[in-house]
Amino acid sequence: MRRDYSGAWILLATILGSSMAFIDFTAVNVSLPVIQEDLGASITQLQWVIEAYALFLAALLLVGGTLGDRFGRRRAFIWGIGLFMASSIWVGLAPDLTQVIIARALQGVGAAIFVPGSLALIGACFTDDERGGAIGTWSAASALTTVIGPLLGGFLATNFSWRWVFFINVPIAVIVIVIAITRVPESRDDESGSRLDWTGAVLATVGLGALVYGLIEAANLGLGHVGVVVSLAAGVLGLAAFVMRELRTDHPMMPLGVFRSRDFSGANVLTFLLYGALGGSMFFFPLVLVQVRGYSPLEAGAAFLPFVFLVSTISRWAGGLVIKVGAKLPLVAGPAIVGVGFLLYARPALEGSYWTTYFPAVVAVGFGMAITISPLVTTVMSSVDQRRSGLASGVNNAVTRLASLVSIALFGLMALALFNAGLDDRLVDIGASPEIVQQLESQRVNLAGAQVPDGLPADKHAAVQRAIHESFVDAFRGVSLVSASLAFASALVALAVVGRRPRPEGAP
Repeated sequence: MRRDYSGAWILLATILGSSMAFIDFTAVNVSLPVIQEDLGASITQLQWVIEAYALFLAALLLVGGTLGDRFGRRRAFIWGIGLFMASSIWVGLAPDLTQVIIARALQGVGAAIFVPGSLALIGACFTDDERGGAIGTWSAASALTTVIGPLLGGFLATNFSWRWVFFINVPIAVIVIVIAITRVPESRDDESGSRLDWTGAVLATVGLGALVYGLIEAANLGLGHVGVVVSLAAGVLGLAAFVMRELRTDHPMMPLGVFRSRDFSGANVLTFLLYGALGGSMFFFPLVLVQVRGYSPLEAGAAFLPFVFLVSTISRWAGGLVIKVGAKLPLVAGPAIVGVGFLLYARPALEGSYWTTYFPAVVAVGFGMAITISPLVTTVMSSVDQRRSGLASGVNNAVTRLASLVSIALFGLMALALFNAGLDDRLVDIGASPEIVQQLESQRVNLAGAQVPDGLPADKHAAVQRAIHESFVDAFRGVSLVSASLAFASALVALAVVGRRPRPEGAP
């Protein structure tokens, strides 16, 4: 029987545990320019710092939930936290990008285990009457940690080192593990017959990994390179094999029958498009602020505050809109406003203050996402049978991660092409010599982090630097326009597919 005081301890453990994943996601993004400068990373290597984590988190998220059901939710939660802590230490001590990327992949595995375990513990350890309030408290605290993430990451990267963005996980993880061992009861589902679909997990990871590898490396090698073609083909075949596996096995990692619900399928298509737009563009935004506009990482983190403030304060109100007007209206209006926000991201040039350039864009995207999130979650959870609500949430969470995973790879390829085209034109305009052009060739893959060749006169150095910055702004403008198109497309999906009021699958 659960002790009377254990409820508060369970909440504390799950909130602190989840906060590591939320803080890590937002804090690492604003630290990317510092990581690039410190380790001499190319833009493709920076992509892998994010993608290695997102790949294993997206591919193994549903398996992580099953681990808790089968071996014990507390045990799996502790396993995940422990692996996340160990890999965070590895990232912080890593001497090169290769080790950073490997350790980030292990972080993703750990997060895939403890992120679903957080809500699973709350669901198992609280009564029906207590559960709603506990989840509400967990959600509010999660929103707060999302606000803290960019500021904390920027502060640590500015005043200490980007490595402390990862070391900060260690004391939090130790506290969580101690609380979980001493104050959180164990629970498992002995009657569910849950089996781990390791074959499905391997196929999903290999398929996604090969696809993302091909897209990222295409920026260096070209789409026609044999290695890129083989990788992309292997990715498509791997994902096709995953779908066939899930259709035929008795215990699929992702039961595809859940997609028979029109609202559920539509909501997940909307999720993929909208979060793809958000994840891909937000990868490049800190690079614009720090490398082009000269912000410190702390200032770049603060630039995100209007977004997280609006999402954390308006989302609860937006959830009530579903009761009053149904899901369709907010799910059309919210993504449309996000699309307008991304159009505003495409507007600024090199000059201008934050308040007149990117602030309106951050506010618009934040307001649009705030209107969208709660109705989207409600639609996902309400469009399937109540017994499958946990699965529905897990699938939608995985789609969210998958969207960012794919879009960062695709947007990186597009950004490099736009950057190179703009830089070629500007080097001609400023009369750069063939020697300067040649010396810049190896630097192009660094985008805004490209180094101007040494020994140039001051005026020529300034002209080349400005050409690099303007070319990257061009690339970010292109990324923003594509993001706007994806956001508007997600609004059209809601208009065409999502019902005015969510219906469970199988309902007439």
